[in-house]
Amino acid sequence: MKRKEEAIDAIKKLDICNQLSEYKPELCGTIPLGIDVSTSDLDIIMEVKDLTSFEDKIKLLYSDQPYFKINRKIIRGKHVVKANFVYKGFEFELFGQDVPVHEQYAYLHMVIEKKILLKNPELKPKMISLKQRGYKTEPAFCKVLGIAGDPYEALIQYGKDQSYI
Repeated sequence: MKRKEEAIDAIKKLDICNQLSEYKPELCGTIPLGIDVSTSDLDIIMEVKDLTSFEDKIKLLYSDQPYFKINRKIIRGKHVVKANFVYKGFEFELFGQDVPVHEQYAYLHMVIEKKILLKNPELKPKMISLKQRGYKTEPAFCKVLGIAGDPYEALIQYGKDQSYI
């Protein structure tokens, strides 16, 4: 729990929720689920209509942070801006795309994973063990559940099939 509190403190000190409020920032990933390991990053997803102005704002606010990098990509046919940097011992990943936050894969994965862990609490130590061995979260869930295929797509389908989303 200490790590989660430290993560929240780092987010507050950066004032991300206030400075980027127009983008509806949402913390996703392993820390909210309680399956984080020492190398887990803080994934903050946002809904961004104008990627250029978002990129400019991110550079203005965070380009002085250690290991700052920002780039544009196309993921699942959508243009995205992704920025990474380190602050207070946490690697941050700020992710913006023109999709509502609650419809983005990172958010949907987190909802599905939370429901899986609530239904099967015995999976939590298995997940942490796989994470410690270097597995990404979605592939780790697919491994313990025996789900084949692209883990990012397969987990979404699993969530739909289970009426989790």
